[in-house]
Amino acid sequence: MGVQNETEVVEFVFLGFSGIPNSHLYLFLPFLAIYSVTVLGNLMIFTLIQLDSSLHTPMYYFLSHLSCLDICISSVTVPKILVNFLYQQQTITYNQCMAQMFFLMSFTETECALLAAMAYDRYAAICKPLHYSRLMNSKVCAILAFATWVWGFLNAALHTALSSRLRFCGVNQIHHNFCDIPPLMKISCNDVHINQLATHIASLFVCVAPFLFIILSYVFILCSILKIDSTTGKQKAFSTCASHLTVVIVYFGSALINYNPPSAGYSLETETLVSTMYCIIPPMLNPLIYSLRNKEVKGTLKKVLETQRKVYI
Repeated sequence: MGVQNETEVVEFVFLGFSGIPNSHLYLFLPFLAIYSVTVLGNLMIFTLIQLDSSLHTPMYYFLSHLSCLDICISSVTVPKILVNFLYQQQTITYNQCMAQMFFLMSFTETECALLAAMAYDRYAAICKPLHYSRLMNSKVCAILAFATWVWGFLNAALHTALSSRLRFCGVNQIHHNFCDIPPLMKISCNDVHINQLATHIASLFVCVAPFLFIILSYVFILCSILKIDSTTGKQKAFSTCASHLTVVIVYFGSALINYNPPSAGYSLETETLVSTMYCIIPPMLNPLIYSLRNKEVKGTLKKVLETQRKVYI
């Protein structure tokens, strides 16, 4: 049963797709395809940035971190889901559950902060062009990137420590398909008031604050763009922000759908699917957005492909 005694659970059972007959047959290949596209796409972006010196700029420096984060976010959840589909055994040990929750929170919260840092980079480039090299020098970029990772990991460590104090009184069935704070609090049999309070406070700092900072940055960016006289200048300035703005809309839009369900609520299967899409769709779309909408990335990719073609001809 996965229960050692009344208070200690050593294994959890995921019920997320239990209502879908033969879900492993229908969902394994789509999940595998999404994961493959995510890893290969983000690995391509990361590799191109390292290979081409013309992409060694603050914007692409942060983009390389974003690509790493997207691979990490998908790799925390999807491989375990695929293994469970393959073996038709929807289980996870207690320690694996805590580890999965810690790394998932770390990477997603780091991404929120990183998107805010990328917005500041665009603000500095468009609103303060004469001071851009000073505002976004290599040292500043490294500090900002390091701070976003530390911020995410420290916050995740706090929540994981609080979650480790939860007791489940023999209940080991999670209405989800990966470990997260809300599903664990739902099945806990002790007081979760402190966990809920910490979650609400943290959401203000790690999600709402970065989102508001991004909005404020783009208000200033928009004001600066509108002051540009030429239409070509306006288009060129906006094009440097288009990819980042699209990623922000996709990421925070999917988060809004996930964490703000309709008043009637979702069915278990729909709620599980929405939560899973939040973890795997944005990481898959990000490299597509940057490769399709960015001339520099497309140019670098074309040069690499031409070089490889000449090597093998």
